[in-house]
Amino acid sequence: MSMTDEVSVRREKLNRLRDEGINPYPASCERTHHVQDVLLQFDGLVADQAVLSIVGRLLTIRVHGGMIFADLFDGSGKIQIAFKEDVLQAEEFIRFRDMMDPGDFVEVKGVLFLTKRGERTLRVQSWRPLAKALMPLPEKWHGLTDTEARFRKRYLDLLMNASVRDRLLTRSRIISSIRTLLDARGFIEVETPTLQPLYGGGFARPFVTHHNALDVDFYLRISDEMYLKRLLVGGFERVYEITKVFRNEGIDHDHNPEFTMFEAQVAYQDYRWGMDIFEEIFEHAATSVLGTTEVRHGDVSINVQRPWKRYRLVDAVREIGGLDVSLWQDIGEAKECLAPHLGSDHKRLELGRMRSVGEVIAFAFEELVEEKLIQPTIIYDYPIEVSPLAKKTADPRYTGRFEAFALGSEIGNNYSELNDPVDLACRFVEENKKEQAGFDEAHQTDQDYLEAISHGMPPACGLGIGIDRMTMLLTGSGHIKEVILFPTLRPRQDGMSDDTR
Repeated sequence: MSMTDEVSVRREKLNRLRDEGINPYPASCERTHHVQDVLLQFDGLVADQAVLSIVGRLLTIRVHGGMIFADLFDGSGKIQIAFKEDVLQAEEFIRFRDMMDPGDFVEVKGVLFLTKRGERTLRVQSWRPLAKALMPLPEKWHGLTDTEARFRKRYLDLLMNASVRDRLLTRSRIISSIRTLLDARGFIEVETPTLQPLYGGGFARPFVTHHNALDVDFYLRISDEMYLKRLLVGGFERVYEITKVFRNEGIDHDHNPEFTMFEAQVAYQDYRWGMDIFEEIFEHAATSVLGTTEVRHGDVSINVQRPWKRYRLVDAVREIGGLDVSLWQDIGEAKECLAPHLGSDHKRLELGRMRSVGEVIAFAFEELVEEKLIQPTIIYDYPIEVSPLAKKTADPRYTGRFEAFALGSEIGNNYSELNDPVDLACRFVEENKKEQAGFDEAHQTDQDYLEAISHGMPPACGLGIGIDRMTMLLTGSGHIKEVILFPTLRPRQDGMSDDTR
């Protein structure tokens, strides 16, 4: 039967229900138990012979003469239900047999029993429809297989693929674990603007939108960092936010234009303290949500148990990348040394645009080291030229900034915050020069923020963790779209629905 024919048949059944005076879409229902609770308490409920009321979606329907068996799913679990012709009123039995389909939602009332095959089952004494589905579920109960259809029709993906549903439930629990840990440490959760007159807190190209009433352009935030630091000026000491941020950039296995960030600011601490709590956040999430700190990624086992390996950036480039970048004296020497190690003309062109030794050192790390960091690793002391908001270390060429990596990808950017307004003003001047030289992702000059910290901002550590990549790491996922409920996709050009059967 074609999709069109099947929809037509279901509409006919819908009309028949209405003709019989039955509301196919009632506003409320009666539920005494969730399926999961029924299964856990099955023996006791059988002994009580109490009448239960459960609700959910029909998955399969099997007619055997005067018996009908169906599977009912309510989000917590699946249970078999049985309709017996001599138990139900004749019209009730016939109505279910002739008018209900897999995908429909129903309310059923009855008592529990074990079939001869040992199947835990609810014997239905009465039932009613809750929502008639006009389109069928994908054929057979083994889920969608087309990846594009899965992401476009995530509602079916969640319904048909238990592993997808479990993975995205794990994501929610990971976020809850972060809140639990930080709330216990005296942090407060806050909200900062999504629409910002200037974008800052990272290197990224923004999305631009126009506010009609004010007749001015705003940006969707690329970070909430600059507003969290204003709260430190205002007297808060430990703040965090878990929120959506937006970066108008490419899409690949670990990038989505709209993603979820955890950001925190902690007064009177530095990046060394930040490294410790960063590791603790991951370890706590793994143990509380997964019950283990080890996660399989294909043939590799990742362990987020503390302590993680830590390298100064220049040491990592020397020990893992094979270049001693600490010896570079000028930009010409740096480019000459790195160029032979770059694998494409595009990369060499990117190298040619760089204006400082620090930029080349950071680029050397990205090209020669980053993808080799498989186990969780912290890299610290980044060049000042690529860290405009981080405080200098004792060696003024470097800053108190650290990034964390696993499986060859960054999972967080963090640093001792620059709270010297004079130094920051100079950094903004340098970033402005980059922008004028054609560097699209240069940090914006934020005079309002500069004025804010001129009133005095305490020493502080900032933390940032990409929630999507954290979830990828802790669920063994290889693509960011697998851990986002509704990832960004190119709109269908024909405006038509996919045939998912």
